[in-house]
Amino acid sequence: MRFRTRLMLVLLTVVVVSQLATGLAFLRATQQDALAKGTQRLEVGARVLDQLLERRGDQLHDNVAILADDFGFKSAVASQDRETLQSVLVNHGTRADADIVLLSDLDGQLLASSHHPSQTPMPFPELFETARQQGSAFSVVIADGQPYELVMLPVQAPNVIGWVGMGFLIDDAVVEEINALTGLEISVVNYTSDQTSTYLASSHSQKAAEPLSQFNNASEAGAYSGTSQMTPDDGYLTYASELYKDSRNQTFALIQLSRNELLAAYDDLQWQLVIIVALILLFTIAIAAWSARSISRPLVALADVARRIGQGERVTDVPAESSQSETGLLAGTLRSMQDDIAEREAILRHQSRHDLLTDLPNRISALEDINARIDDGHPFTLLRLAIKDFRNINDTFGYELGDHVLVTLAHRMKALTSPIQSAYRLASDEFLLLINQPDTTPNWRISELAALSTPIDLDNSSIGISLAAGEVSYPAHGAKAQLLLRRADIALDMARHHPDAHQRYAEGQDERHLRQLTLIHDLRDAVSNNQLWMAYQPKVATHDGEVCQFEALMRWRHPSLGFVPPDEFIGLAERSGNIRKLSQWMLEHITSQLQQWQQQGSRISVAVNLSASDVTDPDLPGQLAELLARHDLAADQLSLEVTESAVMQDINAAARTLDELSRLGVSIAIDDYGTGYSSLAQIKRLPVNELKIDKSFVLKLDSQEDDLTIVRSTIEMGHSLGLSIVAEGVENAASAALLNDLGCDYLQGYWIAKPMPSDQVIPWLKSTEIFTFTH
Repeated sequence: MRFRTRLMLVLLTVVVVSQLATGLAFLRATQQDALAKGTQRLEVGARVLDQLLERRGDQLHDNVAILADDFGFKSAVASQDRETLQSVLVNHGTRADADIVLLSDLDGQLLASSHHPSQTPMPFPELFETARQQGSAFSVVIADGQPYELVMLPVQAPNVIGWVGMGFLIDDAVVEEINALTGLEISVVNYTSDQTSTYLASSHSQKAAEPLSQFNNASEAGAYSGTSQMTPDDGYLTYASELYKDSRNQTFALIQLSRNELLAAYDDLQWQLVIIVALILLFTIAIAAWSARSISRPLVALADVARRIGQGERVTDVPAESSQSETGLLAGTLRSMQDDIAEREAILRHQSRHDLLTDLPNRISALEDINARIDDGHPFTLLRLAIKDFRNINDTFGYELGDHVLVTLAHRMKALTSPIQSAYRLASDEFLLLINQPDTTPNWRISELAALSTPIDLDNSSIGISLAAGEVSYPAHGAKAQLLLRRADIALDMARHHPDAHQRYAEGQDERHLRQLTLIHDLRDAVSNNQLWMAYQPKVATHDGEVCQFEALMRWRHPSLGFVPPDEFIGLAERSGNIRKLSQWMLEHITSQLQQWQQQGSRISVAVNLSASDVTDPDLPGQLAELLARHDLAADQLSLEVTESAVMQDINAAARTLDELSRLGVSIAIDDYGTGYSSLAQIKRLPVNELKIDKSFVLKLDSQEDDLTIVRSTIEMGHSLGLSIVAEGVENAASAALLNDLGCDYLQGYWIAKPMPSDQVIPWLKSTEIFTFTH
């Protein structure tokens, strides 16, 4: 579509939309004004109705008060002369033009009534109760399906000896009187609990009354009580005023005003508005056509120039007009715009391929350069580097100084000479070196990494940095850039957790990495999918040969990978942050199992392994106490085992948590003792009851003299500190006998029993004899 046509259509659309919006707004405003005035009339009618009922109520009150003060009437009430009472009520009611009169005793039993048998309960209990509480009562009530205004006052002589009531019928005469005063149609409608409605009084003709069916039941009418409501189908604006409500009846005064009557004065305005809009549209079409033609010519030419500039063309023939006109300003802007675009494109291209902090080429540049080297077919090496514990530098010195470390390291990489071709920053603390040779030599790596790791001067102090490096080579480790970077990342990840800070990718690490990713992903759903279960391995006391406890060992049966060793998935759970979820499931499962065994008549103690995350969790003692209480378990039925390496990660936090657990009465053991970097002096700070000698010292105890020496000294030192000693990994009778001779307190291993499912524990206990430990 041509610009001229679009411009004309835009102008027409603006005018049409604005005129239609104005017209509709005007019509809407007039209609709302009419309806608002109608609503005001309805509210006035409601107030008139209230005032009329109030006036009649005052009249009733005066008449009832005269009757209640009559001495003869009081005497008849006191003597309960029913014939006299009936006669007095009827006569007085006739003089007052009352439509209903009644008299009850103090308990609400009718003594006389114009509409109800004597000796029957008060037909209006709510009104009667209000009168008793407040001394008098006035309300609309329903009697024999008719609405009445009823006033009830006490008969006093001088104490209250009865209650007299008198009421006026709300009939057609009442609503006709309101209709004459307000000009509004009024109906009195009663809704019963069985969803039926009855017209009790109405100023409507039958035809006008039909729209009242918009209220199908009492709840619907009640929803609009005190508000006006108009429905398009019936053409009436209705105000519902509630007169009476009990468990069986709900009575409304429906005040109505015809919508047609309200809006009749505004019908002619609609046609006048249509004529005005049509004339404006004809005038607008003529103006729009002329304006579009005069404006579009220079703009079309400039639009073509902008299109050519957008396609990257260098345009020199920009139309020149007066610099004071808008099109002249636009032409000048286009000339300067193409110069600015060229400059910005150069800047953006540089920024898109370089890191903003270090100005090193980024990952995009690295991929382009690697692909170019692959296309050339020349061998090369990628060295992916990362700063170890860089997060601690940020946390300790702040992000600004952390950025200084990155910038300094980037400058050092830029200064590296051949065979290093390029340096890149991939992300956060990760860098990449492109080396122009098939691999690196150990001496070269040591010297270059040492140069990069030189301490950095920072605010008159030095920060030592340690680098981890993962190495891959082309074509030995892949023929695609993404593959080489991924394998370099795998090697770097190994270097982060390896004593040797440099690791070269080896075949098979891909599969192990993918397996780890799969296990980390599936571990989140292992609990909910019932893939985890607990095995129990017994522990035997050497002094009597009896089973004293079981160690709970978590097992994972993966749906596709089969059995996953706990040494593999527990470490992954700790690294991925899922370990607390597993620990919570384990403690819940084990305490539930202990309760089941206890209900079966077997009181068993179980040892549970805790992770480093669990040991420093301040909420663990409270959670464990709640589990023991919920499953009705004693604290000595549960002991906790923690590795010395887990404790040493944060010994102060671990000590606080273990102290609280010890106060619960739970026994605490140090697991895998001898494999970490703690000492008995450090462990002495903790509320430890047991040491478990790692199985690596026990498996060949009967044949390795060094292991025997280590085990003997550990037992002696542990006993000197008052600790019980447990040896795990006992797999033959000779080792069991040696441990017994050395004074080891408890033994655990395959020689005693392999870990077993929970349903095999009780049968195994019943079939097992006392163990003996002799040569």
